[in-house]
Amino acid sequence: MSCTPKVIAEDVAISVTRTLEEDIGSGDISAQLIEADTWATGRVISREKAVICGRPWVDEVFNQLDPSICIDWHISEGDWVCDNQTVFTISGNARVLLSGERCALNFLQTLSGTATIARQYANLATDSSIKILDTRKTVPGLRLAQKYAVAIGGCSNHRIGLYDAFLIKENHIIACGGITQAVNKAKQIAPQKEIEVEVESLTELQQAVDAGADRVMLDNFTRDQILKIKTINLGNTKIEVSGNVTEHSLSQYLDTPIDFISSGSLTKHVQAIDLSMRLSL
Repeated sequence: MSCTPKVIAEDVAISVTRTLEEDIGSGDISAQLIEADTWATGRVISREKAVICGRPWVDEVFNQLDPSICIDWHISEGDWVCDNQTVFTISGNARVLLSGERCALNFLQTLSGTATIARQYANLATDSSIKILDTRKTVPGLRLAQKYAVAIGGCSNHRIGLYDAFLIKENHIIACGGITQAVNKAKQIAPQKEIEVEVESLTELQQAVDAGADRVMLDNFTRDQILKIKTINLGNTKIEVSGNVTEHSLSQYLDTPIDFISSGSLTKHVQAIDLSMRLSL
């Protein structure tokens, strides 16, 4: 399931409102050092090579603070930038520019970091039919934003939350009395939803396939174990590999008989991209 533009637009406004409230609170007292009618221009530059992502959040920050602020983007969403490249220029009331700077850059740095990692993964899998997926291991409060950034980077989204697909894990299986029972129960609860089962052995994989799971996640399988699934008649069941997959280990899975690779590293090991804003009056 992917993030639709409508959902993203709604989420952007909510995220920005919350972020501005927690940062500005009752008022930016430092900005009050500047005369209220002072006009200024600013230039945001990159300090390293990165995939830029987060334009809607930056635009929304300044739109909520002052719709008259003018932002001129020098790049498109998803473009690579290099060190010391101008990302955007901005002009308007100096107090507003300073009050919105940190919130805007926080979004841009974090989402660009996410998109950059996703692009690196996507590039590694360019010659493979396997889709690289994110997980729910996202920064709290930035689920849709990071999922959006993953897609901008060139990878794909797994389920957005606990509501849009079943992912039957070990404890679900134990509580239900077995894989077959868990899958059958899921079909009764929401027959239109995709059912995925996480398994820890080839025996459990066969049980999940026989039960009619749409997808099976192989949790921490070795390469040799993954290659053995060629001996199993999977029917229409898709195979996903997960567990400690990083850009350094990704290549060992790309020639195996699987459909998806999911990695929490796309969103949880993100390093914010180094960006800075230079202001001139």
